[in-house]
Amino acid sequence: MFVSENLDVNAQGHLTAGGIDTVELAEKYGTPLYVMDEELIRKTLRRFHDSMNKYYNGMGEVHYASKAFSCMEMCRIVASEGDGLDAVSIGELYTAVKAGFPMEKVGFHGNNKSDEELAYALEVGVGHIIVDNIPELHRLERIAGEKGVKPQIMFRIKPGIEAHTHDKIMTGQIDSKFGFALETGEAFEAVKEAVACENVEFYGVHCHIGSQIFDIEPFEAAAKVMLGFIAKIKNELGYEVKGLNLGGGFGIKYLNDHDPAPFETYLERVSSVVKSECEKLGIAQPRMFIEPGRSIAAPAGITLYTVGARKEIPGIRTYVSIDGGMCDNPRYILYQSEYEAVVANKANEERNEKVTIAGRCCESGDLIGENMPLQHAESGDIIAVLATGAYNYSMSSNYNRLQKPAVVFINNGESRIAVKRESLDDIIKNDV
Repeated sequence: MFVSENLDVNAQGHLTAGGIDTVELAEKYGTPLYVMDEELIRKTLRRFHDSMNKYYNGMGEVHYASKAFSCMEMCRIVASEGDGLDAVSIGELYTAVKAGFPMEKVGFHGNNKSDEELAYALEVGVGHIIVDNIPELHRLERIAGEKGVKPQIMFRIKPGIEAHTHDKIMTGQIDSKFGFALETGEAFEAVKEAVACENVEFYGVHCHIGSQIFDIEPFEAAAKVMLGFIAKIKNELGYEVKGLNLGGGFGIKYLNDHDPAPFETYLERVSSVVKSECEKLGIAQPRMFIEPGRSIAAPAGITLYTVGARKEIPGIRTYVSIDGGMCDNPRYILYQSEYEAVVANKANEERNEKVTIAGRCCESGDLIGENMPLQHAESGDIIAVLATGAYNYSMSSNYNRLQKPAVVFINNGESRIAVKRESLDDIIKNDV
């Protein structure tokens, strides 16, 4: 019935998440409210972790892509499960540091890192820096020399693979702002330069072909391309690449008719390609990395809203207005991303209407979705939008000077605040 396994309906007809009544959560903490299920997060992390160990014989690492959802509590959970972190900004690095995350298990990404960010990454001792372009390599070589350290680096490579997903979240094709192209020879020339550097150690290569991908074949194709590049480096430069990061992008179930392959199936199939290609190419199997983000955070999250008004326009549509919108979930206005929604206090009733859920911002396009199946919703009802744990809180804004919602974690029948709701004073704290 629901897109996430932790959701159910209790005897009162209310939606539950992790066994907790979501209507009671809305009453206790207010709305809009992000709710994250710690138990499901841990379960998914362990599925990835165990599969990497199984299929790569202990030579694999899971790095949670914190861009999907980052806060100190999330960092603490990932660290306690023994996994690594993918960070893309000084803010994500700082969050990890303040959470006590082991920074040697962090990979630092970004297509335009500042000198300040590179210096900070070196100061806190990140495990490796994923270099995106030649100017960045030169700047890192200089900064590392000044600091007397020698960081490990990986290059982000565009493998030229077409991923069947939204064009704004495709990242592996040649026309992308990310990384070095293989087709032009740019990537190989960059490797030659990195190998000759004195203050950085060229450790490995990285690719990420896109997000919310259901097909496994593009991931298999990317693995073949990347291993072929590793073989070229060995054969022509005599240099053995130690690490290969195949990124993330695994699709999840946003709608009931979505049918993504289990993560274990993806890892088994790709690992088979890795093993066979390494044998065929005569190269040692590198240490393998993956960077799941959405697939860990999204299913574990829901967002709760209170209905303010209902507007029926005969023959056109019915608007159901909520107390949040694009300020706490901009994915519909950006990507036309579809979600399932439920009236949490009427979850046992049939979703027999199709409505447009409208946000409260002063934008006509501020919608959570159109033609969404929903129970009959009236003022005061609680609406739960499902699978919102990724790229909702992390992409939220103060547009219209609205306060960002609180984040609540639930586990074993208990709930706790992980991120406080912003106050009005928070809105103006940097004004002068």
